[in-house]
Amino acid sequence: MRFEGMHHVAILVSDYSRARAFYVDRLGLPVLRENYRPDRGDWKLDLKLGEVELELFSSPDAPARPSHPEALGLRHLAFRVADVEETVRDLEERGIPCEPIRTDPFTGKRMSFFRDPDGLPLEVHE
Repeated sequence: MRFEGMHHVAILVSDYSRARAFYVDRLGLPVLRENYRPDRGDWKLDLKLGEVELELFSSPDAPARPSHPEALGLRHLAFRVADVEETVRDLEERGIPCEPIRTDPFTGKRMSFFRDPDGLPLEVHE
């Protein structure tokens, strides 16, 4: 068996409009596909993130994360960036608060965390 890479990551969001505004308008991820699913009464939004797709599914009735960020399952999403300091500055200028920049003790690379509208931890990492 050979895995060639990551195809997509899927996220459940509680408020489709708010999540779309965050990921598309504030983070600037390009829309690949946007589909209303009448059989489920919800929206599915596919975004381009380098070679990977980020899928957003609206699910207003999904349970909240039980802890931050240490719930079982997906811990956080990490975005590779060339310059963490510049990216944090850009995010904060867009009204997205970030944690202080720190250095990963194992890789020696800089990183910072911020959150999406549902509190999902997101990371920028050099």
